[in-house]
Amino acid sequence: MELQEVKRSETNVDKDSFFVKDESVMASAVDVLTTLSANKRIVLVAKGTLIPNAVAVANIVTENMLKGNSKIQDIKLDSVISEEDGQMISNIEIVLIKN
Repeated sequence: MELQEVKRSETNVDKDSFFVKDESVMASAVDVLTTLSANKRIVLVAKGTLIPNAVAVANIVTENMLKGNSKIQDIKLDSVISEEDGQMISNIEIVLIKN
């Protein structure tokens, strides 16, 4: 088996990215819905303890707000070791698209 180098998620950030913050999940879902309506594609980006919030936002948008009109296209999950304290920090990118 040959190892392949994977580009870190920080290098894949584009104009369609939405960084999940420590705020109400429903408020974030409304922001994502607004952006998704305009762009037809959005990438939810979260780190560490905010990963469950990103998953919740993706589920609210695809299963409640735009049920049948949107879907999760891709999920990327990885971890990096922090240079400051040596702890591992997980990252997630969830790509949502509107049909």
